[in-house]
Amino acid sequence: MNEVRVAVLGASGWMGKVHTMAYQTFPHFFGSVGGTARVVALVGTERADRADLAARAPGAKILTDWRQAVEDPEVDLVDICLPDNMHYEVAKAALEAGKHVACEKPLAESAAEARELADLAKARRLITRVGHAFPRNPVHDLAKEIIDAGEIGEITMFKGCQHVDVFGDPMAPFMWRADGVLAPTGIVGDTGSHVFSFMEFLVGRVASLVANNIVVTPRRPVVAGAAMGAGATLTGAEDWAEVTNPDATQLLCRFENGANGIVDFSRVATGRKFMQGYEIYGTKGSLVYTYDEVNRLRFYTNDDPAGRRGFRAIDVGPEHPSYAAFLPLPNFSLGYNETKIIEAAEVVRSVISGQPMWPTFENGHHITQIVDACMASSRLRAWVDIPLA
Repeated sequence: MNEVRVAVLGASGWMGKVHTMAYQTFPHFFGSVGGTARVVALVGTERADRADLAARAPGAKILTDWRQAVEDPEVDLVDICLPDNMHYEVAKAALEAGKHVACEKPLAESAAEARELADLAKARRLITRVGHAFPRNPVHDLAKEIIDAGEIGEITMFKGCQHVDVFGDPMAPFMWRADGVLAPTGIVGDTGSHVFSFMEFLVGRVASLVANNIVVTPRRPVVAGAAMGAGATLTGAEDWAEVTNPDATQLLCRFENGANGIVDFSRVATGRKFMQGYEIYGTKGSLVYTYDEVNRLRFYTNDDPAGRRGFRAIDVGPEHPSYAAFLPLPNFSLGYNETKIIEAAEVVRSVISGQPMWPTFENGHHITQIVDACMASSRLRAWVDIPLA
């Protein structure tokens, strides 16, 4: 098999559009040696424009019930871009049907559910992937190379953050992301899991943490059709909905390798349209990254002579294959959609070769453990240990 037949579930939403594009686009950049993909089914909502969906993937079946895609013998890979509370049920059904599964983050509502999915995939020998695309930016592969080579020594401290202001305005309309039923962990699973993916990829497993979850604006107006990034005009006659999951979180953590961490993230940081970054300090040097310089890593080493030490800026360029696939020159920034194209290429390569690639459901389980621990710690107002299992 050199072609993977894909069903995208949640195809009418933002992420579904991105995934559909990525599967169709990646061979233009990475070639077809590692395999190709064909989107054979798109699952949208009842309200979705069927003609619009059909135009995005000519020849694909346009469905409204995800079960039809999961049970379709023509589907090899089920790609889940549905609301958080559906991830576990759909992923489990797909695995039981013998399908490979790519699932947007967070993998599940709890670590127990994520553990079950990881074990099921292992027993069925199926390829899995969690949609933590940010670390697939090649700049983070460079960071990992530097860390793994021991160039910054033993890691002692990690600082990470991610902030947006989609709910910075107290009158911003209610969305499903603020609903504790549809998105039980709120900003912790939504944005926190992105930071946790960097921690998992670059530093290692978290052993314990203490977290403070905050609801900044308890009630928001309900506006029909309100969605991420969409404006809304209020009339004053709106109904109001309770915000039933966290808006923001601050946490301290300890890693299994002895490093300590300071992390914060939110959806209410007024003026922060998208802020993401990390600092990793070691016994020999350090690394600093900010999304505002999306393909640039800042590197400090004690190996430089006294009087010449300072952070050097390294612009990731075509010496890194996943960058060279898109651009021949450094500092021509790769953005979010490119990381999703890289992700799609890796998912297809994994299915074709049978070789899993980070982050699998096993990695997703650990990240979900961190989410669980944040929710428990904030509720208990105490440190929480994270078990190895």
